[in-house]
Amino acid sequence: MAREAGDPGLSLFGGLEAREAVTTLARVLADAGIDGAARDARLLVLAALGLSATDLMREPERAVRPEEALRLAEFANRRAAHEPVSRILGERGFYGRTFHITPATLDPRPCTETVVEAALEVVGREGWRNRPIRILDVGTGSGALLVTLLAELPLATGLGTDISDAALDVACANAERLGVGVRASFQNRRSLDDVEGTFDLVVSNPPYIPSGEIGGLDADVRDYDPLGALDGGADGLAIYRELAAGVPRVVPEGWVLLEVGAGQAPDVEAIFRESLGMGSLAETRTWQDLGKHTRCVAARTHR
Repeated sequence: MAREAGDPGLSLFGGLEAREAVTTLARVLADAGIDGAARDARLLVLAALGLSATDLMREPERAVRPEEALRLAEFANRRAAHEPVSRILGERGFYGRTFHITPATLDPRPCTETVVEAALEVVGREGWRNRPIRILDVGTGSGALLVTLLAELPLATGLGTDISDAALDVACANAERLGVGVRASFQNRRSLDDVEGTFDLVVSNPPYIPSGEIGGLDADVRDYDPLGALDGGADGLAIYRELAAGVPRVVPEGWVLLEVGAGQAPDVEAIFRESLGMGSLAETRTWQDLGKHTRCVAARTHR
């Protein structure tokens, strides 16, 4: 979808009906090798024209205005270059809520909802739903994990940490916008370093891609997610070792739930067994995502 500088894109989208714009954009994206081109085209047309899905159904013949044609041309170029739709629109749906994202944050994906499901299961098992528990989200990014859990657990309070101030600003804004700002705080911290106090529940979607494998990731991830949110060191397990070392101090009695990459669950479980030992580790558990991949490893600690 290469265009000359300054080309307004009107010849492609100008004067089309909304439904025609969807078809045209879907063809452009399919030609660029984009999977799910029809779905992406529909989402981008709705955003460019400021329509809801219901609006499009009611007014499929609604004409694309010149300024909307310009916006669509920009969206088409960006998606054809494999920029994710969520990045183009600046937002991502996660566990039934919409989170703003920026280049400073990881794009939260459906597999990470497995950590939320696991955490809520653990909370129910422990009888914590009606208790004012404390939650820590390490590497909070957009705040998706912490904000979601606080929204689901109205008596809970939480802390989100990250090494990026820009990401923390996004997380704080999401917490405020989604109504949990008064129960959430955010600090610049790495792993569990300098985290004060103790918590009942620790969650994290840490960087777990081995450094040497980042170059082979899909362009949607490699070129648009922040490197610091992806790079897990030589074997992808560096952050898990850091977290395990600090767990006895920060979670003396509670649960730690971590997202893991494909095939990493046994290694992560072994790291926690070795680090915590029988004196602090009560049990470990795992959960699978919808694709039947083991996506979450949890460790129960005790005094």
